Amino acid sequence: MRKARALLLPTIAVLAACNQGSDAVAQSSPSTSGAAPFTITEIADFDSPWAMTFLPDRRMLVTEKRGQLILVSADGKTRSVVSGTPTVSSAGQGGLMDVVLHPGFSRNRLVYFSFSEANAKGLKGVALARGTLKDGASPSLENVQVIFRATPYVEGDGHFSGRIAFAPDGHLFFTNGERQKFDPAQDPKATLGKVLRLNDDGTPAANNPLAAKGFHPAVWSYGHRNLLGIAFDAQGNLWEQEMGPKGGDEVNLILPGRNYGYPKVSNGSHYDGRDIPDHKPGDGFEAPKVWWNPVISPGGLMVYSGKLWPQWKGDLFIGGLSSKSLVRVDVNGTDAAKGDQWDMGARIREVEEAPDGSIYVLEDGGDSQGRMLKLTPKG
Repeated sequence: MRKARALLLPTIAVLAACNQGSDAVAQSSPSTSGAAPFTITEIADFDSPWAMTFLPDRRMLVTEKRGQLILVSADGKTRSVVSGTPTVSSAGQGGLMDVVLHPGFSRNRLVYFSFSEANAKGLKGVALARGTLKDGASPSLENVQVIFRATPYVEGDGHFSGRIAFAPDGHLFFTNGERQKFDPAQDPKATLGKVLRLNDDGTPAANNPLAAKGFHPAVWSYGHRNLLGIAFDAQGNLWEQEMGPKGGDEVNLILPGRNYGYPKVSNGSHYDGRDIPDHKPGDGFEAPKVWWNPVISPGGLMVYSGKLWPQWKGDLFIGGLSSKSLVRVDVNGTDAAKGDQWDMGARIREVEEAPDGSIYVLEDGGDSQGRMLKLTPKG
């Protein structure tokens, strides 16, 4: 299935929340309006896709929630299931999640991916694995190894997170959600509710900022909720987005050793109506650069190169789930502000930049097929 159509919907302020919104309206509106400058081409569809990445030859790897890794041709017309992925626990928010290439992929063929699993006691958590991609008529991942597991594994099927990004210096950053358990985000011994900094073999990197203070040695930052996007910009800054509770979705600039406050502070509230104190100057916590209330329910995150839209060079693009939107955040150095928010008519789980500068998005799909869409400039 492949056809082009122009997206002419106006920029909107989304009123939907993650699971029904808060009444607060601070920062609720995007800063610009007008028709979206995209032509959309439908490339392919998938069974509840979760993440994607481009190979050097413009083919794509796509993860499906229930556990399949798909190798897709550049035009989307042919696909193959990549064998070798482990069994996943796909209940709730679990599944086969992120997929990225090692920076040296052209040499070592290493593919990194995250997934949720259950242990022998039925407790669940997110794992990070890697394998070597063998190409050909029957592609496979060989020598697959789980190189890191979140701690502890707990009951439940929510907030696994599992996003992966390689830093310019080759270190691997990995997100662990707080699993809807709140307090682990502040627990120094747990990796839940944290951004982690690892070596490419999954071991904790040396000189992580909190290890000497008794934290798990992999922890880079803490006080997070459900971290569903991380990406480095051209200056080496690490940007992260996460779902807030009832309100308070966030974009953060991730700094070493900082406490981002959850669940002690948040610009949202608990779903049972209990208040959470808002971020405020001098509270000892790192405040978000941008936040939404009502929420956008952020999915994937990327930093855009500016190849096809030079005016957006260095800006963040975020997929919106409950908001059914594509969101642009205007970045200026280490500061950020709301940009555009375009109605996409479907839950957007992932956003990636292709080698030519076009923008690809994956619709979440839910219990139906989710499409891969290619966005290019109109005209």
